Amino acid sequence: MQNLYSERKAAQAAAYFLFRARGRLSVLKLMKLLYLAERKSYELYGEPMIGDTLVSMEHGPVLSRTLNKINGMTPSEPNGWDKWISDREGHAVALRDSSLIRSPEEDLLELSGADTDVLNEIWTSFGHFDQYELRDYTHDQCPEWVDPHGSSFPIHLNRLLQVLQFAPPQSAALVERIEDQKAINAAFSAIPQN
Repeated sequence: MQNLYSERKAAQAAAYFLFRARGRLSVLKLMKLLYLAERKSYELYGEPMIGDTLVSMEHGPVLSRTLNKINGMTPSEPNGWDKWISDREGHAVALRDSSLIRSPEEDLLELSGADTDVLNEIWTSFGHFDQYELRDYTHDQCPEWVDPHGSSFPIHLNRLLQVLQFAPPQSAALVERIEDQKAINAAFSAIPQN
């Protein structure tokens, strides 16, 4: 999903959950909430919210590029991750500046109404879970996750759509549409910017 990834949407989705959590969350809990939101977006709309690469890791499924942002492994684009999210401190992250968000609907403008509906649904369902309850939930309730035994494995979109009970023809059409969008995005990103 490399060419579908939106760092700004990832940052604002993370900011949404951090805002709801009063500014601070464990990395593990935030990653599980973001994964569940991305999964719910596929379930409801047949497309991603963030466009991240889905990966099975030891503590459950994750959004690979977003985890790299949390871990400071990749630079932030302008108005991206670093605008909204502070540097990781131990096992937690926080909002960089809580005054930037009066309400998510007014201030997190990369997120559509459908996106904020998904994020709200995930927060309502799982915001009260602690990080380990969420980890265990994704192990038990996300059958697309496979224990990588200390490594990591990609979660292929075909597998996720199968788990979400999309019919094979619908799944094939969604995968084809997403692959087409990735190719279009790649072509536009190859055009030199003045």
